[in-house]
Amino acid sequence: MDVVLAMDLKNGYVVHGCSGNRKTYTPLTWGVSLSAEPKAYLSVVRPKYLYAADLDRIGMYGDNTWLILQLAEMVAGLWVDRGCRTPAEYLVSANTHNIVGTETADAPMDEFDGGFLSVDVKDSCVIPSGACPEEVLRRANATNFDGCILLNISSVGTSCGIEPEYAENMRSCSDKALFYGGGVRSVADLETLVDAGFDGVIVATAVHKGTIPLKIIQEGSFC
Repeated sequence: MDVVLAMDLKNGYVVHGCSGNRKTYTPLTWGVSLSAEPKAYLSVVRPKYLYAADLDRIGMYGDNTWLILQLAEMVAGLWVDRGCRTPAEYLVSANTHNIVGTETADAPMDEFDGGFLSVDVKDSCVIPSGACPEEVLRRANATNFDGCILLNISSVGTSCGIEPEYAENMRSCSDKALFYGGGVRSVADLETLVDAGFDGVIVATAVHKGTIPLKIIQEGSFC
């Protein structure tokens, strides 16, 4: 299973997110790196894989694309959510996987070719439609996305953990590569996702708290 470090970008800095309340996100100056400047931060943490969310572009009040292109050169693989609304907004860059979030997409899912669909979940419902995540994952099976990300926004930064039955149920709904993000708190949660058959996991808070060893992020895999 791939292990990917999450990086939220806001106003040009790495910020720490909690439960999707983006107005309260502040620069991440604790944990593994004391610098919230993205390139300095990445140089300290040294992950193999990176998930970058451009919160400014997602919220339509800024754009960190120039920075993301530089970060892409520092890792072996980059998954990037820039708030793409149509296929024309995909970022063309080496070793980069574009992410289309249900939160921001305007075009129908079947118009996208490649990249990952992020099934953005708040309070157990996919936003903004209110659909159940199982339904959206099943519908995505008929699309041309390379994979899906089940992103529990309500759990981001909370270290709430993952129930095995929940993980197994979600995995059973998707025929594609499936990543999980939100609330992963320990190596035991990584084991839960591996056992359920997930292909990747996106983590951040647990790495900075030391409950997931930094080495795992730097190697980029867990099995």
